[in-house]
Parts: sequence; structure tokens; C-alpha cells
Amino acid sequence: MLIKEIQTEKLTTCVYDTRAEMGRAAGAAAAAAIREVIAQKGSANVIFAAAPSQNEMLEALLAEELDFSRIHAFHMDEYVGLSLEDAQSFARYLTDHLFSKAPFASVNLIPAKDAEQGVVAYTALLRDNPPDVVCMGIGENGHIAFNDPPVADFKDPVLIKRVALDEVCRMQQVHDGCFPTLDAVPKYALTLTVPALLSADTLICTVPASTKAAAVEAMLRGPYGEQCPATALRRHDCAKMFLDADSAARVLK
Repeated sequence: MLIKEIQTEKLTTCVYDTRAEMGRAAGAAAAAAIREVIAQKGSANVIFAAAPSQNEMLEALLAEELDFSRIHAFHMDEYVGLSLEDAQSFARYLTDHLFSKAPFASVNLIPAKDAEQGVVAYTALLRDNPPDVVCMGIGENGHIAFNDPPVADFKDPVLIKRVALDEVCRMQQVHDGCFPTLDAVPKYALTLTVPALLSADTLICTVPASTKAAAVEAMLRGPYGEQCPATALRRHDCAKMFLDADSAARVLK
């Protein structure tokens, strides 16, 4: 059940009672945006986030009546040094949860084993295939992709870059069950930049769980700026965020 709708500058936030309802609503919104692009262009370029926060949305998206053979898929960040087959890579997560389950027109993964080569290759790919829709989340520190507060740049001149991950971001990977300890989490990643993500016509942001409540509050009620990179969504022309009651706890008061 939809509990509340919140408008923050241009950003519309929809709060649902449960995580499952949130996921279904986000998946339906993403599918509608993708269908519209396909109707206009014949195909759609869609960037996907890789995180447990996206599980319900991705499951709902797969259940939609959607022509996946017209979707060119991309992912938004990857740990430096991990291969695309590594069990803890974001590429592997997306392959297991999405790419192996539908007949995509193409799947374009960030080759982060060699950071320098990965930046060059993915920059060229993004320039040739501008994104239409981004399906994303936000981090416990307010990051989008791996644009943590220390490295986020709302006017970044590049599309993808190598970044050092801050401790809050790395600890989130432990909280999510992706790594057993902080020391096991890689310290560097390749990430699409804030301007690269916001260049898409439509942003669908899915953010469940109480661990994200403080970040959601900062995003919607705090000052605009790189100290909370997710605030960038507030000034996008077509961004919509989906929360459950837990992640919305601080903005429902």
C-alpha cells in the first residue's frame, strides 16, 4: 500500500508499507519508462545497479511484459581487480539476478580487472550508447553508484572514473552480506560519475531498509551538494524514488 508521496524539488518519492510492495511499484515504473523509450526509439539503453537493495525491483521487472530483446544493458560500478566471473563482483550479481534470466539485446559489463583499460573502454561505450533509463539505489553514506562524498563531483568532466571507497561505503558491503569483514572489501572501484548517471532521461531509485533511513533523510531534507551525492536526484527532470516504511522512517515524522 502507498503510504505517502513526497515532493522534494523535482524528485517524487513514493513510500510503501512493505519492501515487496516497494519493489513491485519500482519495477512497474522502470518497465513503463523502458517501454516508452522502446516505442520512441526501437530500443533502450538501461543502466542497472548491483546490490541486495535492488532484489525486489529486479524480480518485479522480470515479471513485467517487456521486450528484453530490445534492451541494451549496462552496469554502473565495479570493484577494481575483480574479474567479471568473481562471485563477489557486481557483474556476477547482475548476471545471476537479471542478465541470465531474460534475452537482452546486449549486456555490457565494466571490465575492471585493469582499471585504466576499463575506463577507456567503457567511456567509449557510453559515448556511443547514451543511457535512457537508470535503475539505481543510494548508499548508507548517500552515495550513488560509487560516488562517495569525498569523490563525488556534480560537474565531473568524465563519464567513468577510478575511485577510492570510503569506510562507510565499504562497511555497507559487509552489512549487505557481500563480504565477511571490512578488510575483505576492495578499496578501489570504477564508477559511472554523477553526470553520467543523470544524463539518462529517467531515473528509478529503489531504497529499502532501516540502514538507509539516515541517508534518505539527508537526501530529502538536507542541503543540496556533494556531501550527500544522492541530493543530485532532486534536480533531475524525471527522477522517482521508491521507499519502504523502514527506509522512510525519518521522513515520515
